[in-house]
Amino acid sequence: MDRNPKSNRPPNIEPAIRAIAMPASANGNGDIFGGWIMSQMDLAGGTVASLQARGRVATVGVKEIAFHVPVAIGDLVSCYAELKRRGRTSVTTKIEVWVRRRDVDIELKVTEGEFTYVAIDENGAPKPLPDEDGS
Repeated sequence: MDRNPKSNRPPNIEPAIRAIAMPASANGNGDIFGGWIMSQMDLAGGTVASLQARGRVATVGVKEIAFHVPVAIGDLVSCYAELKRRGRTSVTTKIEVWVRRRDVDIELKVTEGEFTYVAIDENGAPKPLPDEDGS
């Protein structure tokens, strides 16, 4: 997703996750809670990380989340996640959140950030990532 940060088009990849922003996730002002957006981002990034780990991962870090525009009830929320960095046991993903407004055909980038995950074994202990060739 190394693109112009002011781009008015979502990344040219399939979203890792999509959801409709529902009233139960709204705050007192009628906007969607940032925590709900962050949880969607975590799910999207975890999808990419678990593919790299070929198994379980746990979130170990979140940094540089920027909320640009409020999300409204009824918006179609799409989280685009890509691998940014791969370590010995960890994976860092870059996530962009875009919405398609319910009543108009407008897409907006609303949030972006980085999430880091660590591969874990059945006991929850860190384990090395498999080689990129699958071994």
